[in-house]
Amino acid sequence: MQLNPWALTGVLVVAVPTFYLGHRSSRFASTTHDFLVARRTVRSRRNAAAISGEYLSAASFLGVAGIVLKDGANGLWYPIGFTAGYLALMLFVAAPLRRSGAYTLPDFLEARLGSVVLRRFATAFVVFIGVLYLVPQLQGAGLAVSTVLPVPLWVGEVVVILVVMGNVIAGGMRAITVVQAFQYWLKLFAIAVPAFVLAAVFLAGRQPGPAGPLDSPAPPTFSQETTVELQTDVTLKVDRLTPVRVRAPGATSDHIEAWVSGATERVSNGTKLTFPAGTPTPVVVDATSANSDWLHPGSGGFPDVLQTYSLMLALFFGTMGLPHVLVRFYTNPDGKAARRTTVHVLLLLGLFYLFPTLLGAMARMYVPQLLVNDQTDAAVLQLPSTMVSGLGGQILGGVTMAGAFAAFLSTSSGLLVSVAGVVSTDVFKGRVSQFRTAAVIVGLVGATLALALRTTDLSLSVGLSFALAASTFAPLLVLGVWWRGLTWPGAVAGMVVGGGLVLASLAANIISGYTRNTMPWFVVQPGLITVPAAFVVTILGSLATRAGRPADVNAVMLRLHAPDPLGFMRDRAVARFGQVEEKARTRRGRHRK
Repeated sequence: MQLNPWALTGVLVVAVPTFYLGHRSSRFASTTHDFLVARRTVRSRRNAAAISGEYLSAASFLGVAGIVLKDGANGLWYPIGFTAGYLALMLFVAAPLRRSGAYTLPDFLEARLGSVVLRRFATAFVVFIGVLYLVPQLQGAGLAVSTVLPVPLWVGEVVVILVVMGNVIAGGMRAITVVQAFQYWLKLFAIAVPAFVLAAVFLAGRQPGPAGPLDSPAPPTFSQETTVELQTDVTLKVDRLTPVRVRAPGATSDHIEAWVSGATERVSNGTKLTFPAGTPTPVVVDATSANSDWLHPGSGGFPDVLQTYSLMLALFFGTMGLPHVLVRFYTNPDGKAARRTTVHVLLLLGLFYLFPTLLGAMARMYVPQLLVNDQTDAAVLQLPSTMVSGLGGQILGGVTMAGAFAAFLSTSSGLLVSVAGVVSTDVFKGRVSQFRTAAVIVGLVGATLALALRTTDLSLSVGLSFALAASTFAPLLVLGVWWRGLTWPGAVAGMVVGGGLVLASLAANIISGYTRNTMPWFVVQPGLITVPAAFVVTILGSLATRAGRPADVNAVMLRLHAPDPLGFMRDRAVARFGQVEEKARTRRGRHRK
């Protein structure tokens, strides 16, 4: 692959301002209050842009278009679920969570239920969810950089984690707030401009893309002879008789094969497949082959419908349980500002998700080879140079690369801050130096796992992170905010059952990636089983352990629900971290607007 200077420019356009803004903001960060919650002075609009910048991860910028390319109408549930989750967050959690005065999610659970045991369980799940979410961000960075630059996968992963660790170590939440707000608008620009330009190119052509119309009963076809080099082992399903030239890894010549209709072909990493012009596209086994099925949801029958409902439940409840999302609401001045922030987030996310959906549909007509090598997450990056030749395509590719790189940086920053904050306050004593140590440890663990584990679809792997959050923290937040009868033994039982079921599904999915076995829908998307199970076990466990109800439950519930002007809201004491002098220092100065 030749170096695309515009793609390199896009990376630098993101990396340099990110480092500069983070460094500039870190000059105002000196206390635990700064590093954990940015002094709780971030206003609604800036916080909404920062939340959106953090939330629009690799799964959104690259994965949504990739899943639409692969699954069609069924893939639309991802952007719907990613956005709709904030409606539940606004209605049930945002304002009470801010009024609790907590610094982290485990801190909130201890404040509500008064249990150190529950806090330790919550800490373990926060770390696991954060690392599980961080790994696909780093893997996506490696994929994006290696797609447009002649470098191996690990280069992108290392660059992202180094930039993120630099900002987080320097200023924590105070440093990354401005950075994430800037990166939202950069990502919106980087996805909207190519979408408008490529849509204009498509409309000017006045005919379907070279791979065929989207409503065709046949699979997409290769308009010209196309060579696909596999970067991982794949299993392909063949919908039509398909002639192909195959060059095995290490071989110097091709041999000709004819794949028959209905066959399943296993092809190893490093194999080169050359398809003649007009050949139907074979697709990986979990993709939709015929365009007619791709265009209609639920074409896979009743199991497909159940998997869709399971996905929606996981995304809807998972959003309110993601630690790196919740921690941003602790930075608002009060509960009213937290709720107003969520309204703005809904608008910003709804606007953004229009564009990757459009790009995913166009990718089906222009880059069908991605269905063969199972690299559909690269659709946004490869589509500009495929549809627009020459300098114009390179410039658009550089713009999309800038947006993708911003996605990796912003989400990784939020994950690292949230997990490091929990580790520093629950494993260590919460001092600034210990926050920085925790950030280094978490960053290195995430990078190591990203290099060691098999790369999977970004949206699918992130979907399991949502399922885990929905099955552990969402029941505790909803019941903790709205039900006085919740007890800490019931909360622990629900967290163990819901989280244990999701972790079992995760292990089965990882094993199936190596054994090439197809998992049933309730293993791929377990939310329809695990979320209700977590709620039921939590409620029954609480009813069976009434003695575990905290004595101050009435006072805590009043603080969570009383209107802000009444003055019941109070922050948890910073002195808890052994930093008494910080209480005086945090009264001086305000976060820049």
